[in-house]
Order: sequence, then structure tokens, then C-alpha cells
Amino acid sequence: MKTVFNIVLGLCALALVYICYASIMGPINFEKAEKIREQAVIARLIDIRKAQTEYRNLNNLQYTPSFDTLIHFVKTAKLPFIYKKGELTDKQMEDGLTEKKAVSIINKAKKTGNYAEVKKWGLENFERDTLWTAVLDTIFPKGFNPDSMRYVPYGNGAQFEMAIKNDTAKSGAPFCLLEVKTPYTVYLNGLDPQEIANKIDLQTKLGKYAGLMIGSLETANNNAGNWE
Repeated sequence: MKTVFNIVLGLCALALVYICYASIMGPINFEKAEKIREQAVIARLIDIRKAQTEYRNLNNLQYTPSFDTLIHFVKTAKLPFIYKKGELTDKQMEDGLTEKKAVSIINKAKKTGNYAEVKKWGLENFERDTLWTAVLDTIFPKGFNPDSMRYVPYGNGAQFEMAIKNDTAKSGAPFCLLEVKTPYTVYLNGLDPQEIANKIDLQTKLGKYAGLMIGSLETANNNAGNWE
């Protein structure tokens, strides 16, 4: 009987040790896993922000609420790149020459074949030209897959929530707001439910979004991330 009691006591002690270990390591392991997942989600949100910025620049200062449209843009669109050769001297600018005027003189010479004015202004080594480069090759690293932008890392196929809102400033000027987000419950799914609930409760009490996001439909913030 004494032996059985000792065995039970030993098992209880082991269980107590395990409970203490789990109570210490549980939050630590959660924090490690959370950080890895969070970094992946943030990287994806930054990719979306870069794509939306270039889309806006080429589409009348409008963002798109559609991932289909954004992905197609990244795959097919080209961005203007100004090739520059030579600089105007102080003397040339003092004489009233501007880059716009210099380009006009050179373009006129190319059309007419008369380079007298080019020589007069000393523009033989001055050149400005617009080159077009693919969005995919310009703002993203080699091997980037545009189709991945819509999906939340560790989200088991879940997609980011993306929306836009057109508004008007006090000056009367129109502007477009962008918001892209995903809640904790999506990319932290599978981790400790109590730890997730604690994070959500904290953000709710602070009046903040319980997840990761860029931009806002409520106020213009230059598409800042809520982790920045």
C-alpha cells in the first residue's frame, strides 16, 4: 500500500512539474511562433502596398479594391524610367535654359536633322529619354510570385481584406484611401487559443484593430502599417 502511495505521489509530482513547465514555456513558444508568422504577414502587406502605390501612380491617383486587378497590373504593367545623360551648367541655366527647353531643342533637331541650335547651346552630350520597365522587374525581387499577394501567410488559403474609399479633403480636392488587413484569428490559427484571445482583448480595450493592417478607410495615414 505504501509503495502504491509513493508511486501516485511521484506521478502527481511529475504532473505538477509538467504543469509548471507548460505554464512557463507556453507563452514563450507562442511568442516565438507569433513573431515568425507576423513577419511573414508584414512582408506580404508591404508587397501589396508597393504594388498599390505604383498602381495609383499610373491610374489617376486611384487604388484598386480588387486583387485580380492588382495582380494583373503587377504581371503586365510597365513603369516610366527617365534616362539621364549630362547636366546643365550654371552658365546654361543663367542664360535661360531649362531641362524642358533642352529636351525640346534636342527633339526638334532629331526631327529636322538640323543640330545647329544643339551646338549653340552646348547640348551635344545632353540627353533625356523615357524608358519603360516591367513592374515585376522593378519593385519586386527576382522570382516573386504576384499570385501570392492575395493570400495571408499561415492563413490556410484565407485572403487579405482589401478595400478603398474615395473622399474629399477640406480644400475640395478628391483623394483615395486604401485599407488592407487580416485579423489575428486568421494567421495565428492553430496556436494557443487563450493567448490569441488575450491579444484580441488587449487590442479591443485599446480601441485598436485586432490584427495587422496597412492604411485606413477612416483617415489618411500614407498607408502606414499598424506595426510601424
